[in-house]
Formats: sequence, structure tokens, C-alpha cells
Amino acid sequence: MTRNFEGRVAIVTGAGNGLGRAYALELARRGAKVVVNDLGGSRDGSGTSPAAQAVVDEIVAAGGEAIANSSSVTDEQAMNALAQEVKAQWGRIDILINNAGILRDKSFSKMSIDDFRLVVDVHLIGSAICTKAVWEVMKEQGYGRILMTTSATGLYGNFGQTNYGAAKAGLVGFMNSLGIEGGKNDIRVNTIAPAAATRMTEDVMPEEVLAQMDPSTVVPAALYLVGEDAPTRTILSAGAGGYQRAYITLTRGVRIDAAEATLERIAADIDAIGDREDEILPDNAFVQSALGLGQI
Repeated sequence: MTRNFEGRVAIVTGAGNGLGRAYALELARRGAKVVVNDLGGSRDGSGTSPAAQAVVDEIVAAGGEAIANSSSVTDEQAMNALAQEVKAQWGRIDILINNAGILRDKSFSKMSIDDFRLVVDVHLIGSAICTKAVWEVMKEQGYGRILMTTSATGLYGNFGQTNYGAAKAGLVGFMNSLGIEGGKNDIRVNTIAPAAATRMTEDVMPEEVLAQMDPSTVVPAALYLVGEDAPTRTILSAGAGGYQRAYITLTRGVRIDAAEATLERIAADIDAIGDREDEILPDNAFVQSALGLGQI
């Protein structure tokens, strides 16, 4: 396993604070040239601040190379311009960590569609915009490592976060298809599900829990997923010293003749359909159809 990032160029979004800052600092410490992107807004996405430059100053003071960018990940033109600037300055783009995010938590009954849309725009569409901006560069150089950020909410759900959960689950689907497309050009795409004490979680968890969840505990897993020997299409959960792998699996289920496939039959067989013995980890979308046809 390669443990340094000498000669690599990394873009980290939402890197002015919390997890993104921790990623940027460690990548720089290990030799990467780092683009610190952060709009500098508050947790709900409003306002701006020079957060990105402050992190760049830390990196430079420690002897590293970094540049700051304060554009929103939802600004397609700005993200394209950033990618072109980085390519012109450093000659390549090896790593993209899609970390930028906001929260607009409310129960679905009280949530406006504007709040739903904005969270999806930042997390999901913003990640797509940033990825699209670097994609051709990575294809041309035959190398790329892209990290998406999901969450336990996206994987398992949480009250008051339907917008956030939808966006975070979408990023897993984005990873799975993108990883297939990037394979022939050695572009590996993975997802981190972090649990850390940041502005995003400061009033979500008890203080005694947050005290054990420094962002530094997530960094090793994130850097593993963007390293030279990284896997692809892998979801790692990380935080507070715990590391797990999450999977989207498919049970073997049952086959029912078309003439007998009724609501009543499904209800009668639901336990057998849900039996997880010998469940499958599909490597593409066609596995479901093959299983239904009895081909596997």
C-alpha cells in the first residue's frame, strides 16, 4: 500500500472546516498538492467566509503546496474553471474528494421543497458537477481517484433528514455506475460514510459522544479510498475509531410462475423472499434480471 501522495494533485471540496480540512491537511502532509475549496458558508449554506484560505495558510506554513478556491460546488462554470486552472498550474488532477455539504433539517411535513432541492443540489448535484469537471482530465491521464460522501442517514435513514438522506443515498448510486464507467481508465470511485464531530453534527449528538469523534478518526479510511491501491465501488463507514464496510445486497428470493404471481402469493412467500442466506452482492444492474430469470 502506497502511503504517500507525492506528486499527486487533490481537490477537496468543503475543506474549510471539519472533515474536509482534516483531509486536506493530511493529504498535504503526505506530499500532495491540494486545492482547498470552500464557499465558507454556514451550516445551512448561507453566507461566505475566507475559510479556504485559512486552511491553505496552514498547509503552506507547514511546507506544503495549496491553493484556495471559494466557489460553490453548485456553480458549474466555476468548477469547470477551477479544474482548468489546476490542470494548467500543476499539470494533472489525481484526486477529488466530494465533501461539501449543508443541512436543512426538518420533518418532511414542515420541509419546503426549496429546502429539499437545495440540499440535493449541494450534496448530489454538486458532487456530479465537480466530478464532471475533472472527469476528462482523469480519463486522459489514465488515473483518477474520486471519493463521494454518504452518511448513515443515506444508508439507513434518520428522522428529519429526508432531503439529506435522499441526496446521500443518491451518491451511492452515482458511485456504483461511475465506478463501472471509469474502470478502463483506472478511475476508481468510492464512498465514505463518516461519523465525526463537526459543525454538521454539533447539535445532533450528545457532547460526550462528540468528544470521541474527532474528524481525524475518519481521515485514514478516506485516504485509503483515494490512494494508488484503492479499491473501487466500496463504501466504508468510519468514525470514533470504528471502521465498517457497508453493502447493498440482493437476496436469492423465490421464482414464481407468471400465472401464480399474485399479491396473495407474494404476501405468503415474503419470508422466503427476504431470507438472507446466500445473499448476493451484485456487481452490476443485470444481476437482478439474471436472478429473476433463474440464470444464476
